[in-house]
Amino acid sequence: MLKTTIKASVLAVMSVAATMAGAQEYQASDKAKQLAKKYLIADTHIDVPYRIHNSWEDVTVATESGDFDYPRAVEGGLNVPFMAIYIPAEYEQTGGSIELAHDLIDSMEALVGRAPNKFALAYSPAEARENMNNGLMSIAMGMENGTPMEGDLDNLEMFYERGVRYISFAHSQTNHISDSSYDIRKQWDGLSEFGFELVKACNDIGMMIDVSHISDEAFYDVIETTEAPVIASHSSLRSFTPGFERNMSDDMLKKLAENGGVVQINFGSSFVAQQANRYRDMMKKRIQAVYQQFGEDSDEAKRRVAEIEATNPYPYATLEQVLDHIDHVKELIGVEHIGIGSDYDGVGDSLPVGLKDVSTYPNLVQGLLDRDYSEKEIEMILGGNFTRVWQQVLDHAK
Repeated sequence: MLKTTIKASVLAVMSVAATMAGAQEYQASDKAKQLAKKYLIADTHIDVPYRIHNSWEDVTVATESGDFDYPRAVEGGLNVPFMAIYIPAEYEQTGGSIELAHDLIDSMEALVGRAPNKFALAYSPAEARENMNNGLMSIAMGMENGTPMEGDLDNLEMFYERGVRYISFAHSQTNHISDSSYDIRKQWDGLSEFGFELVKACNDIGMMIDVSHISDEAFYDVIETTEAPVIASHSSLRSFTPGFERNMSDDMLKKLAENGGVVQINFGSSFVAQQANRYRDMMKKRIQAVYQQFGEDSDEAKRRVAEIEATNPYPYATLEQVLDHIDHVKELIGVEHIGIGSDYDGVGDSLPVGLKDVSTYPNLVQGLLDRDYSEKEIEMILGGNFTRVWQQVLDHAK
């Protein structure tokens, strides 16, 4: 009960802060909007499948909740949303991961079936560009958590045939493939024996390997083993969030550059700003201390918790801080290794001011223009770098 109450209190503060954050508006110029429409925008991590699995909404039309729907995506210029086939970590123990993965893939095929004048599936960069030229938004898919492999490489081929084009080897817990960045238990000290086999099999079949979520040791194992470039589908930079292993260190970025891969910057405030990254833990500790001192149901505890909530609003990141991450990658390893992996519909109400949903990519473009990025560099960041890696992975398989 105590943990539930603390979580509710923290979420309430974030909700109020979200309303406040929305008051600050960004205005993209006509040029920024034009560039967002002109160039292919590929966002490699959007959590629509699990969102509508839990609470169905028809995202082919405007929705009242969530970060993605077709009208807003068109407004933002989005061409290739990579929909995350997300498998919660507990499925490693409970079973049923293959069935859930098929259900989520089915839902994306059904999405296209409901609105063939709006969406089309895409299994390659060429198909994505063809869809764009035909006025259709591509639905591409990546698997977040490799648990559905279930130790059998035949499952890799099965999901590739169903349209999955990248795999994040683990999620929030270590599994039979890899250690997780979130899990203090490092069962394999990197990849498992099957994990090494899976790297080679992904190279052979043309499946992109996603290094987001895996431990540092697993990342280096992947880099030393793969013969094709990799992606970090939705990660930001550890230099801005010290101690947060889920983000990438500068040394990892340098290895990623040597590999020819791309880091797709995550927009979530806790990935972008140190204050936001530490906020939940800070609030939980302060609220828990009040409950332990005064009792959870006492009037004094309620008064003090309300005061904590009122004086500690959620410290949302800003568009400028997201741009700082992009600047850092450019300065460290070059603009050719940067892309977008927003994590829309996957980070709750923690999105930064100026990038609250899929309609706001022009704000990002405006920020890049303001920081003197060239039109060519903007094209690379929006989707050119990622589609280059995607094609290289396919070419290697051939």
